[in-house]
Amino acid sequence: TKFGAMFDMLVDRCSTMCLCFVLAMFYPKWALFFQLWAAIDVASHWLHLHAATVKGSESHKKIDLSGNPILRLYYTSRKVLFTMCAGNELWFSMIYMLHFGEGPAVLTFGGYAMGLWRLILYVVTPIMVAKQIISLIHLYTAALDMAAIDEAERASKAKNT
Repeated sequence: TKFGAMFDMLVDRCSTMCLCFVLAMFYPKWALFFQLWAAIDVASHWLHLHAATVKGSESHKKIDLSGNPILRLYYTSRKVLFTMCAGNELWFSMIYMLHFGEGPAVLTFGGYAMGLWRLILYVVTPIMVAKQIISLIHLYTAALDMAAIDEAERASKAKNT
């Protein structure tokens, strides 16, 4: 349902924002990063969902297949969507876990032992970065969609007067 999609989006955004607030307290030097990430996450998802709703789309996950190729891949491949979302959430979870410790040692070299949480963090960092780029693409394409909707509405009003 449309309510279900909006509720799911709202819960996801609120939980991510809460995690970012906690991380900003854990890592004050990185507070601006976590604040920006929360702002980009909320803005991009909200505008994307709003544009889809205004256009009358059945779901925010159904996009114009002739549109942005990155978003097309993101939404048409369940594996890509899952990998991006899981990798992104895992990155933030590992940052949280690292506040409390490194986790069990999994790699030892030159007298240095790398914990599992840090290893996972390093592995999923490229996924987190890619997900942030996708969020910015969401924001950009949704803004273009809303501008096109506004332009079409103005043209229609001008034509009818």
